[in-house]
Amino acid sequence: MKFNKDYVLDIAKNLLSIDSPTGYTKGATEFLEKELSSLGYESFRNEKGNLMVSVEGKNNERHRAVLAHVDTLGLMVRSINSDGTLALTNLGGPIIPTLDAEYCRIITRDKKVYTGTILADVPAVHVYPDASTKERKIENMIVRIDEVVKTKEDVEKLGIQNGDIVAIDPKVQITESGFVKSRFLDDKISVSLLMGVLESIKTNKLTIEDKTTFIFSTYEEVGHGAASIPNDINEALAVDMGCIGLDLACTEYDVSICAKDSSGPYDYDMTTNLINLSKDNKLSYAVDIYPYYGSDVSAALRGGNNIKGALIGPGVHASHGMERTHYQAIENAMKLVMLYLQK
Repeated sequence: MKFNKDYVLDIAKNLLSIDSPTGYTKGATEFLEKELSSLGYESFRNEKGNLMVSVEGKNNERHRAVLAHVDTLGLMVRSINSDGTLALTNLGGPIIPTLDAEYCRIITRDKKVYTGTILADVPAVHVYPDASTKERKIENMIVRIDEVVKTKEDVEKLGIQNGDIVAIDPKVQITESGFVKSRFLDDKISVSLLMGVLESIKTNKLTIEDKTTFIFSTYEEVGHGAASIPNDINEALAVDMGCIGLDLACTEYDVSICAKDSSGPYDYDMTTNLINLSKDNKLSYAVDIYPYYGSDVSAALRGGNNIKGALIGPGVHASHGMERTHYQAIENAMKLVMLYLQK
């Protein structure tokens, strides 16, 4: 089972570097469209903006979906403060304390981009007695804009307004030891590994068992990414980050198989099949429960789709903060996806 490591990591580096907070994913989707086209695939978008590409199988009477999401966590301008800083609201659920002192980009409705820094509103220890102790929650965070602005009116003259996107710098790094560390591995690393699967299918002229539609969704972080999928799909496999910590078995080197998350248990037979595929093919894997988690399959089931559903993904450390995984986990996840597609 061959995968192009350089291709997968190159896709990951480029995709992670494209700002795509939930609700503002056009750039990431266009990047994937071009990549899919270069591989020889035709893709299409639904009205929501979810990108889809279908691959014919030996049996086209049964239809599967494999899903990952391109939208990430982010921020939005809530209001403009009188001193020329920005008040914020969050998009999805970033760990707010990790944002203190992070660089960002403010993207206006007329496509101007300004840089800035996210800070607590007590940013200086020489000035504020509670600079080190004040709670870092969204109400206490601001953006300091890298422009000469001293008043609300100065900011408005730049074209910045309430509702503008504030994208957090992902700080992408791929180490020689095989680690990928960046914000938003959830879920761009899964998108990248699915692109690796698609590249392998095309390059190696592989066949898969059932017709399969790969869906790259755009609103997963706010819970409705794949709420509506093509109505002839029989079963769906979400590929999203595997959780690490507390009593969970997963590590940064494993493919994680989720038996249950906050939306309930995943399909018993699908999950058992994924476990057996991993076991029989000697993959490094873990089976876990994710107590604070939902997936695109969760959204599809809540949306009333009559499907079986399961969830897997590469182990990712420090989810919704500064995340990290290893290529071993990525490769194990690609292998399991391919085994699933070919069975």
